[in-house]
Amino acid sequence: MQGTVASYDAATRSGVLLLDDGTEMRFPARAFDASGLRLLRLGQRVRIDTDPDGTVVRVTLPTMI
Repeated sequence: MQGTVASYDAATRSGVLLLDDGTEMRFPARAFDASGLRLLRLGQRVRIDTDPDGTVVRVTLPTMI
């Protein structure tokens, strides 16, 4: 699944993603930490990995595997 960074708080390492259908999806610090990224920019396109419950577990760049 992919989305766009709507907000990101570097202090808490968490934020909100906007899915293509307009749905907002929050991600916790542990999802950002699992990505290996150092920062996110507003409007940046990202790939979203979720667990079976729909909780975001990793946020990465679309080109990363």
